[in-house]
Amino acid sequence: MFNEKRGSMLHGVLLIALFSCASFYIAETRVISELSLSPMIVGIVLGMLYANSLRNHLPVTWVPGIQFCAKKLLRLGIILYGFRLTFQDILLVGAPGIIVDIFIVIVTILGGVFIGKLLKMDDDIALLTSIGSGICGAAAILGAESTIHTKPYKTAVAVATVVIFGTIAMFIYPIFYANGVLAVTPQEMGIYTGATLHEVAHTVGAGNSMGEEISNIAIIVKMIRVMMLVPVLLLLSWWAARKVAKGNNTEQDATKNKVAIPWFALGFLLVIVINSIIPIPASVIQVINNIDTFLLTMAMVALGAETSFDKFKKAGIKPFLLAFILFIWLIVGGYFITTIITPWFM
Repeated sequence: MFNEKRGSMLHGVLLIALFSCASFYIAETRVISELSLSPMIVGIVLGMLYANSLRNHLPVTWVPGIQFCAKKLLRLGIILYGFRLTFQDILLVGAPGIIVDIFIVIVTILGGVFIGKLLKMDDDIALLTSIGSGICGAAAILGAESTIHTKPYKTAVAVATVVIFGTIAMFIYPIFYANGVLAVTPQEMGIYTGATLHEVAHTVGAGNSMGEEISNIAIIVKMIRVMMLVPVLLLLSWWAARKVAKGNNTEQDATKNKVAIPWFALGFLLVIVINSIIPIPASVIQVINNIDTFLLTMAMVALGAETSFDKFKKAGIKPFLLAFILFIWLIVGGYFITTIITPWFM
């Protein structure tokens, strides 16, 4: 019986792995690669297509395998993401990049949650959308999803919003810079790009279009934002515990109020420390990063597989309205913050 259950679970995992392989293949096609859409983004789209077509024709016993990818592999992927970062990166951009990042992350998340309340939209979707816009797009949303344990379709909705507006911004920034719309130095443009674009892939795509100097600074500043995922997840876990506590009325329920420490976030931080103090060959890091991208892609496919278009209709237009407001804030507000703070340190 146990072996049969394990085999059924393996079928679900293999199905998601197959979709993930297809995601990598599609992401390498000319059109998709020029849009700088990562396999993770392609993966969630494929997962959603599966959810709305073949899902009902496959054995229910495969579902545990899909859920395993959406939860366990997701957390492992977040931990391994730390191999992309080192504390030495922080020193290369100095105080301006750090301060701008901190300001952007705090205002975007808190402001997004506040606007979500004004729009009377779902609290979880508002929070996930704000974290995705404020930190690092899909990866941040996945980390937050693992902390607050929300429904998969809410995660998919939040991912969709940051992908749409992040992709638009990726094309706008180089156009603005090339035509002098943004009166900034290359250093300021690098900080501005890294501090305000949604996805790491978006930052890479926009940075490469504006030259190596801007690209290098932008990617490092973006990576510093990624590091901020750890304190945000820890605070999010504490907030979630307090929210549950307010709704509990019995001593038995009180045992559920403990702060659920997101250990994968601490694992993520530990990996950054290891990567900062131990000289790991670049070839090894590249292999780890490729494995990590595949794991995160599997997680995205699995989340998409739990999302039907009916649930998108249920979420309505409000998540996209919130993402649009945050998109305008990042472009306009991020520009003024960068141009005000950066000159102080030059």
